[in-house]
Amino acid sequence: MSYSPTNIRNICLLGHSGSGKTTLAESLLFVTGAIDRMGKTPDGNTICDYDPEEVKRQISISLAVAPVEYKGCKINVLDAPGNFDFAGEVAQALYAADAAILVCSAKDGVSVGLEKAWKYCEERKLPRLIYISKTDEDNADYSATVQALRAKYGNSIAPVSAPAPDGSCVIDLVVNKAYQMGKGSKRTEVPIPGDMADEVENLRAELMESAAGTDEELMEKFFDSMELTEQETAKGVAIGVRDGSLVPVLCGSAVIGLGSAMLLDNVIALAPNPVEGKPLSAEDGEVAVDPNGAPAAFVFKTMADQYGKFSFVKVISGSLTSDMTLVNATTGVNEKLGRLYTMRGKKSEEVKELGCGDIGAIGKMDKVKTGDTLCDQRKVIKLDSIPFAEPNFSKAITPKTRGQEDKIAAGLGRLNEEDPTFTVVNNAETHQMVVTAAGDIQMDVLVSKLKSRFNVDAELSEPRVAYREKIRKPVSKQGRHKKQTGGSGQFGDVWIRFEPCDSDGLEFCEEVVGGAVPKNFFPAVEKGLREACIHGVLAGYPMVNLKATLYDGSYHPVDSSEIAFKTAAQLAYKAALPEASPVLLEPIGELKVTIPDNYMGDVMGDITKRRGRVMGMNPSGDGNQVLEAEVPMAEMTTYAIDLRAMTQSRGSFTLHFVRYEDCPPAAQEKAIAAAKAMAEE
Repeated sequence: MSYSPTNIRNICLLGHSGSGKTTLAESLLFVTGAIDRMGKTPDGNTICDYDPEEVKRQISISLAVAPVEYKGCKINVLDAPGNFDFAGEVAQALYAADAAILVCSAKDGVSVGLEKAWKYCEERKLPRLIYISKTDEDNADYSATVQALRAKYGNSIAPVSAPAPDGSCVIDLVVNKAYQMGKGSKRTEVPIPGDMADEVENLRAELMESAAGTDEELMEKFFDSMELTEQETAKGVAIGVRDGSLVPVLCGSAVIGLGSAMLLDNVIALAPNPVEGKPLSAEDGEVAVDPNGAPAAFVFKTMADQYGKFSFVKVISGSLTSDMTLVNATTGVNEKLGRLYTMRGKKSEEVKELGCGDIGAIGKMDKVKTGDTLCDQRKVIKLDSIPFAEPNFSKAITPKTRGQEDKIAAGLGRLNEEDPTFTVVNNAETHQMVVTAAGDIQMDVLVSKLKSRFNVDAELSEPRVAYREKIRKPVSKQGRHKKQTGGSGQFGDVWIRFEPCDSDGLEFCEEVVGGAVPKNFFPAVEKGLREACIHGVLAGYPMVNLKATLYDGSYHPVDSSEIAFKTAAQLAYKAALPEASPVLLEPIGELKVTIPDNYMGDVMGDITKRRGRVMGMNPSGDGNQVLEAEVPMAEMTTYAIDLRAMTQSRGSFTLHFVRYEDCPPAAQEKAIAAAKAMAEE
């Protein structure tokens, strides 16, 4: 069935891991009849957590789409992971959704995950509702959770429902009625518990006042009578949601379906449809959803598994049919659309058309990637790509069985199609394949998927640090290569002065007089030195900041050759550099840590322990501080995990290489010992 944009709602479920988002999605599917039996996360049979890794770990890893049909509307529910390692999936959800439901547990209150979800919505200017889950469980405290939300976010928090203390019913404050959950989506009206009458009246009065504050006409009426009708209250709340001044709070228990239908009612009444939603940013300005425009769709997610490849799209203009040819605005390549589907978890249902504002998937679009825009050739638009956070947790990855390096690389390439938030680099200097992800859980999932999908066992280790070596004083040495092998021999003889300089690599000069070394052998001497500089004399790291001057030598008219002078130069290098006060250089990174003020002391102390230097602090404009420092890269291998522990996952950071500096003696000894141990393996 095709829906007009006015009857579509695209909502994403955001919140802390374990707050009940996937269970809520399951409940919405059940109460609307999309499924006939509710699955449970511990049983591994929910619609949204279908990946084997999700079943095994009992957490959401990937963004899942679960459309429901309710009262003539199609509501595309996007269930996003709460674990911070998979924030990239949240970013994808935010690009496809027109509103968010922030889920928090009545037992846990305002969690870090909810704080981050709120911040994401603020950045995107996304309308939001809050759903307080698990109101029927032991130690649940709805009132305390509402108070904590108001303490954090002020008077924008507007409860529109409240649970009975015993969890038996939910009260709709707009219509002043209480409901119990019945079979399917049916609800049974019950009397408001007598001990709640005063509390309900107070909440209703607060809600009417909040609703009145969104509109001048409503405000005047409220001041005159101190009362609003149900319709007027609903109108004011809807205005507040869409302009961001109000955040309605609903509640319930998804496990038993209590409050689920009420949530859907409020999504339809309060959340904007795609046409009313925030325009999308593009290269040439903003693009509004337009049902009458030329066909265009944004690819917000890719799923590639044993069943094939699906490109998840949100139609932003016109409609899509499977016989269309659209241009990929990112690559300029024309793409003939494959079959079109609506997705419910991993289950696909083929459709003939995807209407404007709707969410679906296109099959077998091998050259299309997440972040691409598919559009009509006559009106090319390129929407801004999804701003994924920069990954900063790195591990070297190797196969357990030698010879399977290509298999690992191919597997990671396939996984990268559906998860563009991690990077893979073949470091030619350290001879390692390095994977950089958001954290240890994402890294562990990648290794598990390599095994389950591509049948290759991989091991993780700490990536080697790319040290350098240099000398600190000048030394001159002779390099003499003489070899007689029966026939013609080999003879090369050079005197070379080695000294420090400012060049990044090797600076080669010659001051030979009188033809002691013929000019035609100068290139061979330089080549020998450049090859030698690949390995320093302390720990085998590349030699930099080195000036080498060929100033004397001798040759044999018959036995001298390029290979002989190349070898002689390398002998001079090996003889001179140990006497030239060599020192190890370590890479230094520019660190920027964004943290709340109350963690500043701990973070600064930790940076000092890592031999870092704090350079300054700047306010970030959102109540956080950005601490800037310079730190040795060798001390930062576990920082992504350590910062989360220090800041309860509220901190974030970036780290970029800036230069090399002399390595302190203790750190140098440690690095040399590690290099020798590696060489002996």
